[in-house]
Amino acid sequence: MFSRYRKSPDGPKPAPSAAVGAATPSVTAPVAPAPAKPAAPPRPGPAAPRTGAEAIASDKEKKRKERLMELKVELHRRLLDDLNLAALETASESSLRSEIAAICGEALEEMSVVLNKDERAILNQELYDEVMGLGPLEPLLKDETINDILVNGPYRIFVERSGKLELTDTTFKDERHLLRIIDKIVSAVGRRVDESTPYVDARLADGSRFNAMVPPIAVDGSLVSIRKFKKDKLGIADLVRFGAFTEEMAAYLQAAVATRLNIIVSGGTGSGKTTTLNALSSFIDNSERILTIEDTAELQLQQAHVGRMESRPPNVEGKGAVTQRDCLRNALRMRPDRIIVGETRGEEVIDMLQAMNTGHDGSMTTIHANSARDGISRLENMVAMAGIEMPIKAVRAQIASAVNLIVQASRLQDGSRRMVSITEITGMEGDVISMQEIFRYERLGVEPSGKIIGRFNATGVRSHYSDRFRQWGYILPATIYDPIP
Repeated sequence: MFSRYRKSPDGPKPAPSAAVGAATPSVTAPVAPAPAKPAAPPRPGPAAPRTGAEAIASDKEKKRKERLMELKVELHRRLLDDLNLAALETASESSLRSEIAAICGEALEEMSVVLNKDERAILNQELYDEVMGLGPLEPLLKDETINDILVNGPYRIFVERSGKLELTDTTFKDERHLLRIIDKIVSAVGRRVDESTPYVDARLADGSRFNAMVPPIAVDGSLVSIRKFKKDKLGIADLVRFGAFTEEMAAYLQAAVATRLNIIVSGGTGSGKTTTLNALSSFIDNSERILTIEDTAELQLQQAHVGRMESRPPNVEGKGAVTQRDCLRNALRMRPDRIIVGETRGEEVIDMLQAMNTGHDGSMTTIHANSARDGISRLENMVAMAGIEMPIKAVRAQIASAVNLIVQASRLQDGSRRMVSITEITGMEGDVISMQEIFRYERLGVEPSGKIIGRFNATGVRSHYSDRFRQWGYILPATIYDPIP
């Protein structure tokens, strides 16, 4: 008995497609026949000796997982044969789950396989994820405690929770399985990945940022990294509560954003630059027109008048690319009050600095750098890489007049994220850009558990922009600049 989600028994069987996780990957890199799955490498770090009972239990669990994996592969093939792929787009989740459970039940009965209730539930869920989701990655994407998913080949999948990396028990069946999921992701957004283009950037349906690199460039199996999209953005109050910075620093930053200082958020990978930029944007007045430019759209601005732009890579013929610089040049013609560039990393720095210097005060961006001074050097290097032949003093003068404030974010060894420095750019002294630090994070020690002990402190230097704050109606108490003894 077949429902509307199953193929007609007499009708032709359509070829499996990437939309439902076809059994054969459509990446064009040649793939050798899948070898038997090697034993997963041991977890890093010394392991405590196992008792005989623990060893037996562990071996049983391993065999159970291998058995379920083999069954899942066979049942997935049957689903591709029996399901009516054309009807999946209109099918409700409940009816599709019921149909998958029914087909699997019939197949298990034909194979004379007996599973308990829990095993059936796990198998049905995994098959649903294979058909409609991203296979083994689906539970990790749904886990709200995970920030990053990092795949090092088919058998080693790490996640980041609270700034710390953990090795998971999740695996793919083999490299072919991993390649199929990669191809399913990139084909959904009109991209491709193969030997000629062995790396790709994409955005998942929920907004998560996806990057993959496949063999032969990835030597030990395909590499995948997913930066998960936060549905609920963190505000200033949340970051203060989590200890990212203090209420005094928040009051200073509110005045800086509201009085339209040009701000750069600097930091390393995973330090919280985008989160900080999102939080700072909450201080922008609702009446202003804001244009955002990103490689992958991650910013979540809540103002009423926001125009979002996203760059585009070239197509398979090497044409059709739209760079951040293209977006920025067009943005200047669209009457923005402020321009926010998700990350400045190349020649678009020229247009960004010119925008900051020509009436678009209050613009913001992020850069990769380890300190405020390093951030200035990065800007100088990006100008040089853009092929602009200018004396270094002229480049520095341009930066000094364009950028007012550098906020340095950092991820500490214990996984916590802190705003470790707020530094003002005050002008030029000879050939050098002059800067003054207003707030900093002072590390005092480390607890036995590895947690960093520290405190935020003012440097005792009065803000260079105090008069500007007062003229705009932001009267900050002088005590916020007083250092803690």
